[in-house]
Amino acid sequence: MKQAPAITTRVPRASDSEKITINLGYVDLGQVDLLVAEGFYGNRTDFIRTAIRNQLSRHSDAVNQVVARKMLVLGLQHFSADDLRAARAARQKLQIRVLGLASIASDVTAELAAATIDSIEVLGALQASPAVKAALAGRLR
Repeated sequence: MKQAPAITTRVPRASDSEKITINLGYVDLGQVDLLVAEGFYGNRTDFIRTAIRNQLSRHSDAVNQVVARKMLVLGLQHFSADDLRAARAARQKLQIRVLGLASIASDVTAELAAATIDSIEVLGALQASPAVKAALAGRLR
């Protein structure tokens, strides 16, 4: 079984991001709004992004150790139909392990994905057609 090839890390654009929802207590929310009103941040989203980045920076050593230990690709990893056909021709099964975004092209069939992807672990987001996601459901970790 072959480890999937590493792809370069890039900074996501707004269209490459995932939307999340959080609940804050009224006092915390009021403090955020106060900092926004005083010009420390442009809006609530800027505050939340900054807070998340600060925490990720604070824990970067731990994240890097886990990425290395689990052999995760950090960033974006994209698989085209040609990539998977080449793996099938080489009689290789991919073990996909991504911290970030794993993307499987829209022209990849469920049958091709099932034939070439042995396992898939994504900490972040997986973009694939509903049929491919269904075909890989039992292989997702």
